[in-house]
Amino acid sequence: MSLRVGFAGVLAVCLPLSAAFAQSTDNAELLKRLEEQEQKLKILERKIELQDEAAKAATSGAATVRASPSRFSLQSADGANVARIRGVLHFDGRRFSDDVTPATADTWLLRRVRPTIEGTVNNIYDYRFTPDFAGGRTIILDAFAVARLKPWAAITAGKFKVPVGLERIQSAADIRFIERAFPTSLVPNRDLGVQLGGDFKGGVINYNVGYFNGVSDGTSSDNNTNPDVDNDTHGDWAARVFFQPFLNSESFVLRGLQFGVGATYVDSTGSTTTTLLPSYRTPGQQTFFSFRPTTAAAGTTPASNGTFADGERLRITPQFYYSYANYSLLGEYVDLKQDVTRVVGTTSRSDSLSNSAWQLQFAWFITGEEETFKGFTPGSTFNVGKPGWGAFELVGRYHVLEVDEDAFVGGAASFANPANSAVKASAWGVGVNWYLNQNVKLSLNYDQTEFDGGAVSGTTVVDRDDEQAIFTRVGISF
Repeated sequence: MSLRVGFAGVLAVCLPLSAAFAQSTDNAELLKRLEEQEQKLKILERKIELQDEAAKAATSGAATVRASPSRFSLQSADGANVARIRGVLHFDGRRFSDDVTPATADTWLLRRVRPTIEGTVNNIYDYRFTPDFAGGRTIILDAFAVARLKPWAAITAGKFKVPVGLERIQSAADIRFIERAFPTSLVPNRDLGVQLGGDFKGGVINYNVGYFNGVSDGTSSDNNTNPDVDNDTHGDWAARVFFQPFLNSESFVLRGLQFGVGATYVDSTGSTTTTLLPSYRTPGQQTFFSFRPTTAAAGTTPASNGTFADGERLRITPQFYYSYANYSLLGEYVDLKQDVTRVVGTTSRSDSLSNSAWQLQFAWFITGEEETFKGFTPGSTFNVGKPGWGAFELVGRYHVLEVDEDAFVGGAASFANPANSAVKASAWGVGVNWYLNQNVKLSLNYDQTEFDGGAVSGTTVVDRDDEQAIFTRVGISF
């Protein structure tokens, strides 16, 4: 009995101790397993981190190729470096229904053949390179770089459009008529120079000021006697300020109002061999005004009897553009003051001539698309066998170029010959544009130009016959 009691007592003491020991062993095992699982999780997390790092390393230098209706581009993964490929092709037809324009003027022609490479480096520096292969020659149309330091401070250097004329600034793909109006004939086109420009208040105010080699009215530096270099020792100053005061207005009626003024100035002297003077052309690209050229008798050296620029040239051009819904109106005026000289024998004549030009241009999307100065978004596209006809736009304009009458004073000693140069050209035109999609545009224009002077009947100066021109265009831009 006492043995059983003793054994029972031992069991009573040992069983709790055994249970406690077993529980302690289980806890140790559990802690060991938890530590093992925690270690496995750490290893798994590190593997995931390594995979992410490898993926980022694999894509950090990879480029992205993109294609949109307006362009093709190659872009770095961080978006800081971009190269874009663009292009413009204009295949035109010119037909004249009048009896005065030479039959050779009726022609098909490649008006523009312009591939473009442009892009951005380091999110700051933009560039563009555009050759032009139209007209049976090859020229460098654009070649410039832009440093966008601040929204209000962008520095442009190279060959580019001088920021003065409103319709001239508009791209060839966005102009509403096949040929630009007379005001463009008085302002510079492309030139080599350096420019500072930018925007204030998110584009409400835009300005540009630059210093350029200088070009004659309506021309580019590739038309100079020595292409793409300065033809004299004085460069042109050019400036423009443009306002969109209601750009952020809640009133859609006011939001599309834009206006500004541009100007150029130079004081330079040409010569009878490098006159630094222009000739002016009709919408059909026929010359209707030019200054007297240098002539000489056969077998002699050229005489100093041509008209040339001699002194100041000042251009001022107020301008505006207004659009509301599917309507737009563009207007600009150019006032040009040019000092000229002509030496005939021992007599030298000098004067300051004032020429001017203006235009009003109206556009209306009859299919309801929104009119804008730049770009276009069609409401539908044209595809054979599918719904949609694209967009249709009607356009109309009236434009005038007037030469100072003093250019014709002096008889044989005058600066211009009234027998073959008109004192005034007035033109009206209408047209229709069919946008098959965002990239393809078919255009049909009719322009009629009337002249004051510019021809002779016997010994009497009479008005040159009207020019009546029909233009067609197949245009592709991307």
